[in-house]
Amino acid sequence: MKKIPIGISSCLLGQNVRFDGGHKRDSYITGTLNKYFDFHPFCPEVAIGLGTPRPAIHLVKIDNSIRCVGIKAPENDATDRLRAYAAELRPAHADLCGYILKKDSPSCGMARVKVFTNGQPHRNGVGVFTGEMMRNNPLLPVEEEGRLGDAGLRENFIQRVYVLYRWKQMLVEGLTVSGLTDFHARHKLIIMSHGDYREMGQLIACSTKEKLEPVAEQYILLLMNILKTVVNRANHVNVLQHIQGYLKKELTAADKAELCEVIERYRRGEMPLIVPLTLLKHHFRNSPDPYIENSYYMSPYPQELSLINEL
Repeated sequence: MKKIPIGISSCLLGQNVRFDGGHKRDSYITGTLNKYFDFHPFCPEVAIGLGTPRPAIHLVKIDNSIRCVGIKAPENDATDRLRAYAAELRPAHADLCGYILKKDSPSCGMARVKVFTNGQPHRNGVGVFTGEMMRNNPLLPVEEEGRLGDAGLRENFIQRVYVLYRWKQMLVEGLTVSGLTDFHARHKLIIMSHGDYREMGQLIACSTKEKLEPVAEQYILLLMNILKTVVNRANHVNVLQHIQGYLKKELTAADKAELCEVIERYRRGEMPLIVPLTLLKHHFRNSPDPYIENSYYMSPYPQELSLINEL
């Protein structure tokens, strides 16, 4: 699989574009993720001409509106320029399958950015550039580099990236009813782990050649929205037990007992998700099932990323 195109704040790659002339190079991004992602760097503050180094800016609430202005020179308002730059990049962003942003940035922060009201900071803001970018690209998985340190958030983001990548590959090959049905079937267990998949199944069931495009647009919007929910152990256990049902006639009593014990120990937090998944894969190698073999739940992304080792 070729590298997946991902947008990223330039400073996270080590580019000296910060307001102080420095960078915030992230070793996990430039090391591990760089093997799988093709990073497309953007620095909106430099792009709109603020320069490097530059006077710092912050978010301020003025007359019920959030503005991005200079800390020492509030008359220098960059809000409209940052939004315009995000709109200008809309065609380029349409080719991306994810975006990693610099946390706390008044231009790039995804959440909990400081907004000053009457001189008092409140962590309830979104970077101006990022807010516009996310509105323009509702399907795009977006995350901050700081949050990637959390195993659940990291796995959730990368899973969404790979799902959107596979969706775009399917569209390149040509959207068909059978292709959409197959896409749903292969992702059904992933959807089940995130929540109720019945609405999406009903959408697929009513897809026809005449209704295909609007159904597909509604489907992927629902899918990318439901995938934002970070999966908990209880939901994974539900899926693992569902998968176990495909082996009910193939396993010996001892094998069934062992598998049940491993799933239960995972539920109790005594072992990571990789353990029951590895055991299930072992049994399906001996007793193949086409549906399980094709399901992305068992292998949602390259194993070398080691994401499920910490879940």
